[in-house]
Amino acid sequence: MVAMGKGEQTRMAVLAQAAEVAARQGLGALTIGDLAARTHLSKSGLFAHFHSKEALQLDVLAYAKDRFVDEVIRPATRAPRGEARVRALFEHWAVIGLNGHAECLFVSAAAEFDDQPGPVRDQLVRDHRDFMDSIAQMFRTGIAEGEFRPDADPEQFAFELHSIMLGYFYAHRLLHDPRAGERTRRAFEAVLAERRVTRAATAPAEPETPTLAETPVAAVRS
Repeated sequence: MVAMGKGEQTRMAVLAQAAEVAARQGLGALTIGDLAARTHLSKSGLFAHFHSKEALQLDVLAYAKDRFVDEVIRPATRAPRGEARVRALFEHWAVIGLNGHAECLFVSAAAEFDDQPGPVRDQLVRDHRDFMDSIAQMFRTGIAEGEFRPDADPEQFAFELHSIMLGYFYAHRLLHDPRAGERTRRAFEAVLAERRVTRAATAPAEPETPTLAETPVAAVRS
């Protein structure tokens, strides 16, 4: 691992603080002045790192995406290809949905910028599409491994899993539903079961030995 210089360490510390603020209050709440007060750095020093509020917002998104990849995507890819990898994705995503700032930030930012054209919205769209593509690709490995039906639609699976996890996020964090995890897991198992290959018996059944009552009369007399 390459050691970071002092300037990069400062920048990453500021981004971590900014990501926490954005997860709670929204990207629009970020200001150079507020971060300077929180991090005990000068405004001029922070401006040298980020140059503008929009640049700061984009860097915070990049930071949050890297955290999400490190905590959800990358660990999932270490699982075996197929259903095991999809399950690992779900499990890591469920954990970060409980207390991860990255998940909070992306959910809140999507609502905040869905009707605000510009570089921040464009980056959010790219990040969400990249993630949906990652889900679909993990599902494709399950088709290739013969674990999911070959006619199953990977993009539809990605859409449904993403919808389930958004429901989990709101049920847990907003509604404080004590059964949020249980309901989410049930929904996840249902979308997997619908697409899983049903394995028929591969070996032909052995013929049953007929009983005396089923044996032809001629065979009994011979």
